[in-house]
Amino acid sequence: MTASGLTGVRIQRDVMISMRDGVRLAADIYRPEGIEGPLPVLLERTPYDRRGTSHADCTATDPVPRSKPEMAAAFAAQGYVYVLQDCRGRYGSEGGFTKYANEAEDGFDTLSWLMAQPWCDGRIGTLGLSYSAHVQAAAACLDPPGLAALFMDSGGFSSAFHSGVRQGGAFELKQLTWAVKHARLAPASLADPARRAALEAEDIRDWIGVNPWRIGVSPLGAAPEYDAFVAGMWARETLTDFWRAPDFCSACHDDTFTDAPMVFMSSWYDPYALAATENFSRLSRCKQGPVRLVMGPWTHGQRSVTWAGDVDFGPGGTLDGQIAPDYVALRRAWFDRHLAGREAPDYLAAPVTLFVMGGGSGQRTAEGRLDHGGRWRTQTDWPATDTRLVDYQLHSDGRLAVAPAATGTCSWRHDPFDPVPTTGGAVASGAPLMEAGGYDQRETAEMFGATRPGRAFSERDDVLVFQTEPLTEALEVVGPITACLSVSSSAVDTDVMIKLIDVYPPSDDYPGGYALNLTHGVLRLRFRDGFDVPRLMVPGDVYDVEIQAFPTANLFAVGHRIRLDVASSNFPHFDVNPGTGVAAGESSAPVVAINRIHTGRAASSRLVLPIAPRPAG
Repeated sequence: MTASGLTGVRIQRDVMISMRDGVRLAADIYRPEGIEGPLPVLLERTPYDRRGTSHADCTATDPVPRSKPEMAAAFAAQGYVYVLQDCRGRYGSEGGFTKYANEAEDGFDTLSWLMAQPWCDGRIGTLGLSYSAHVQAAAACLDPPGLAALFMDSGGFSSAFHSGVRQGGAFELKQLTWAVKHARLAPASLADPARRAALEAEDIRDWIGVNPWRIGVSPLGAAPEYDAFVAGMWARETLTDFWRAPDFCSACHDDTFTDAPMVFMSSWYDPYALAATENFSRLSRCKQGPVRLVMGPWTHGQRSVTWAGDVDFGPGGTLDGQIAPDYVALRRAWFDRHLAGREAPDYLAAPVTLFVMGGGSGQRTAEGRLDHGGRWRTQTDWPATDTRLVDYQLHSDGRLAVAPAATGTCSWRHDPFDPVPTTGGAVASGAPLMEAGGYDQRETAEMFGATRPGRAFSERDDVLVFQTEPLTEALEVVGPITACLSVSSSAVDTDVMIKLIDVYPPSDDYPGGYALNLTHGVLRLRFRDGFDVPRLMVPGDVYDVEIQAFPTANLFAVGHRIRLDVASSNFPHFDVNPGTGVAAGESSAPVVAINRIHTGRAASSRLVLPIAPRPAG
């Protein structure tokens, strides 16, 4: 049968596919008219409604997103069977939904069912954005039958414990904002007006500073399944076997992970930038593949716009017209070549395709954004073999320099009741509390009443700033970012948050300059020796710690400064450390911590930057 706007495609709706435990998951199957023989199959599994619309299914020339049925029909018209399936407990599927759970087994069972269908030729590709990429990686850990190609966009956990749910021991509060939004959209809420009304009556702004939420005492009290999810994830602060399951950690299952051709695509302002680069780095070395990595300058899934937050990268900043004509053409060519065995353009001939931000005019665009610019480049590996690691020493007077630092200390204050506010960055699902992307870190930060009105970010006594002199030669930083710091605290536990920033000099458009955030990192210091067992600090003792930040690729232009900000909070990106050392999920009376960085030869506090050779010309 056909549907309006989907001519030339046969649609079999509401096909219920049984899982190993008897739960049935709903799917719609799109097949091309007039082709009866078996065909290659594309599978997209989603918790966001198989008949809905994704904000990311658009192009630069057609910015209005197309629905999932329209996208499925477009691929079906090109000779594929396209299967759209609701995840367990969502929309048409049976069972109870628990975020991230059951996806490995449900994916495996779905592929097994597809392999048994007469219209499947034994070759199955998977694709999808965000959660629909997570489910691909989870299933791929079990090496399911028929899986022959993958395209994982802005998702696919390397380790959710290290990036996605938690980072450096801290809890990502996007899990709270996500849960509040999707509890309201859950089937049980749509079917129960009283439950939905109770959920909608709560304002996340009234709750975001509560640490921790308790089951039944939260904005999710009317949705107990979401309430339990948040409380459980928040409390699981140590690296147990729970986090090593295929649903959360592909890095724990390299031996059984599929050997099929795969793409990991993400962006510098995406919460899965670290996962994508880690997945590529590992799997490209142990799988036949091919394995490909694409990293753009975007926020989550926004590959067809030129900007991220308050920063513009120019007309070359999109995927469209740069890597491929558009996102649809890129994926179709990948599956034509690696799934269907057809002739198609090789848009991803190089193992790594990435966008190096920077090099723009620095002026304000007509839309009011900073013209940061950038360009695409390819390389054979990640990190690139021709980068050199350069240590920039932290000096107690605030300098950041290659020259050795004199012995000294510098301190900052951490007040859990007045945390440093999140201003942009690699976040998603943060609405209405957080916006992703690049923003001026110099601007006055007033969020949720947590900061003192009118207090400039640069004037806060809870942020240390280290920066170079204005650069006399442009530097291209491409790769993972690490800070090695010697720290002490007056508290038994504290967080160290870092932020790498590109500082523009003053200009007519920006008289105070512009401090552009590039990447961030965090370490909760009771996990300084590992995440298996927390160890409290001895107040005043000095500890050498290493903080891994998200990767980036940025050209620091002549006249700019490289800056490192150090603080103990980044809220509401992460939960606020009370400084008492209590386990996550337990309440305590927060304490103010005075934290110190120690500099000099014995301490060697430093920022390690991967410097890439500048291209000729």
